[in-house]
Amino acid sequence: MKNPLRVDEMLNPHVSVDCVVLGFDGEHLKVLLVKQTGHEESGYYNNMKLPGSLIYNDEDLDEAAQRVLYELTGLNELHLIQFRAFGSKNRTNNPKDIKWLERFHQLNQKVERIVTITYLTMVKIDKKLTHLSDRYEACWTDIDALCPLAFDHNQIIGEALWFVRQYVQTQPAALFDLLPKRFTAAELRTLYETIYDRKFDVRNFHKRIAQMKYVLPLEEFQTGVAHRAARYYKFDRKLYNKLHGMGKSFSPDEHNEIY
Repeated sequence: MKNPLRVDEMLNPHVSVDCVVLGFDGEHLKVLLVKQTGHEESGYYNNMKLPGSLIYNDEDLDEAAQRVLYELTGLNELHLIQFRAFGSKNRTNNPKDIKWLERFHQLNQKVERIVTITYLTMVKIDKKLTHLSDRYEACWTDIDALCPLAFDHNQIIGEALWFVRQYVQTQPAALFDLLPKRFTAAELRTLYETIYDRKFDVRNFHKRIAQMKYVLPLEEFQTGVAHRAARYYKFDRKLYNKLHGMGKSFSPDEHNEIY
């Protein structure tokens, strides 16, 4: 991986990449953020932001996105989907953001308009993903509890959620990347409710799970819980690939009875 502080002559001051990493902890959808580090004593560089960076002139966009995630979070070799470019002239309106960017990259030139290429990945928050790089204070933040972020990163996250809702209608397997290997019906329902920002009827949702041939019930149940122990399920990717190849798919909007 490249050093994030190479000489500024190798940086392209007009193009950047930003990565939206969505995770699910069983109850809440979260996004991975990092802190605008550097010169904290001034009080101007404490905003949170998406993992991102200007690109180097000798790297491809996909390579830059992977580098950013590794350097800012310690995550490596994630499956990234390039989903949109953001190039509004207002992206660099905040002098605080530009001053931070110039100092962070040790630039000797004025940063003006920047076009950013955004990437998306969805992961389950397991033990490995809780030990993130602390160099830039990477942390998971609830989607519904975001503060104002640097640049236009709130807008980027909103567009990422819209993209996910469209994407999983034809690629529902992507949602199971957010779940542990064993999950309950309540966890799956909560995930759908979080993604689609709406409540689903519990009974009808269980009926729909029974119709998802690639979601297999296990002879395993929760233990040590105060309520009735729920059954665990697992996602069968091989069966999903076989069914999906036959044109089978699922999204809540295609089955009104799920509500």
